[in-house]
Amino acid sequence: MSALDSNALVAVIGAGAMGAGIAQVAAQAGHPVKLYDNRPGAAAQAITGIDRQLGRLVEKGKLQGAAREAISARLQPVEAIEGLADARLVIEAIVENLQVKQDLLRQLEGLCGSDCILASNTSSLSITSLAAGLQRPQQVVGMHFFNPAPLMALVEIVSGLASDPAIAALLYETAKAWGKKPVHARSTPGFIVNRVARPFYAESLRLLQEGAADCATLDALLRDAGGFRMGAFELTDLIGHDVNYAVTCSVFEAFYGDFRFQPSLVQKELVDAGRLGRKSGQGFYRYADDAERPAAAELHSQAHAETCVVEGQLGVMQPLLQRLRDSGVGITERAGTGLIRVGDATLALSDGRLASERARDDGLRNLVLLDLALDYQAASRIAISWSADTSAEARDQAVALLQRAGLKVTGIADLPGLVVLRTVAMLANEAADAVLQGVGSGADIDLAMCAGVNYPRGPLAWAEQIGVGYTLKVLDHLQRSYGESRYRPSLLLRRSQAEGATLLTGSSPV
Repeated sequence: MSALDSNALVAVIGAGAMGAGIAQVAAQAGHPVKLYDNRPGAAAQAITGIDRQLGRLVEKGKLQGAAREAISARLQPVEAIEGLADARLVIEAIVENLQVKQDLLRQLEGLCGSDCILASNTSSLSITSLAAGLQRPQQVVGMHFFNPAPLMALVEIVSGLASDPAIAALLYETAKAWGKKPVHARSTPGFIVNRVARPFYAESLRLLQEGAADCATLDALLRDAGGFRMGAFELTDLIGHDVNYAVTCSVFEAFYGDFRFQPSLVQKELVDAGRLGRKSGQGFYRYADDAERPAAAELHSQAHAETCVVEGQLGVMQPLLQRLRDSGVGITERAGTGLIRVGDATLALSDGRLASERARDDGLRNLVLLDLALDYQAASRIAISWSADTSAEARDQAVALLQRAGLKVTGIADLPGLVVLRTVAMLANEAADAVLQGVGSGADIDLAMCAGVNYPRGPLAWAEQIGVGYTLKVLDHLQRSYGESRYRPSLLLRRSQAEGATLLTGSSPV
């Protein structure tokens, strides 16, 4: 399937930030573009703004002046919707209201040619519902860009029940031709990104509510150990709590109250108080000019750690050994079950159990659990928790060893799965369920999370790096600890573990 011809007219409806961004992307790809908004003068004003943005690129040396002029010349404001009748592709980027969008699509169907493709930039509404009642529902496909559209690589190509697979394939190739990274998705609540991303926010919110640590500490762990660009609290402050909370509620309701998507009372309180984040000046953090960003909590030890004993293979934590060797720690290796012993302390990667529970069940004294890190050789911080009977001296010895490796050490309350590990396990679990339910292929889901929300690694690839069996064990332990369906492991994880199959081999649903 080839892309839409670059000479084909693209119409964009809605001259807000998203519509203007989409118009810019299409024009930069060589298409003549008509921009329409029902607010008088809004389309012309948006095109002026696009030209201004292009001018900044010229000033930075990222665009030639002649190219700027050519792109701007391809953009035409339209004051009446009838001016879009000759469009080959119409992309609507108007208010997120089902009835309003349905009315618009019905009007466009009567106005445009029979071969015109009608695409919706909706981030949450059902493509199936949008197309219902139209004469040609097969012509309606979702084309979900991410804000800001000229910069963000991902485009979700969303197929409803009636969408023509050939049209979805054409839009996929068109998005590629526009320099984007498209993925196919089936029209289910949240599509890929807004569904799979829910645990990233939900687990931090729950950890905060349960007293694991404060916002700054939890955010720092996701950044400095997990490799995420932002922690959940600073990211929701940036998005806006009204928006983020509304999306969570929408997904929760669309899945008939499935507790995997349960909204947070902590976030609801912020919304009720009008503390919406950066745009209101306060959310989890304050954004006044004189506001100081709180520092993450950190443990310090004056103990000395010159040697340690490693018993067995450490799994995903194995790279930590080289880091310890490079820091001058003497390491003795012997058979065992994946433990590090330093002084009186026993260190182990969390498996989703409480430290006190694991110490009791496995007969481990002075147990200190380590959190997951994206890269144990490059991480700058690590979280630990410890069992109730771990002595202060043993804990200090564990901290000293990790400090010797150049890690900042943050202690959190003894909660199952710590911070990064439980977040990644839940992201992988949701991604696996999305594959199982035919929302998208494993490869497309991982691409969507990396290109759409800048995850450092796709959730499914991360689960395979940790080990599908280990990820499954963490989820089983979380579910047992909480006794909630929220943490139930996806059947795909169990099947992949049983079959020894990869999570990333799955065909696209369209």
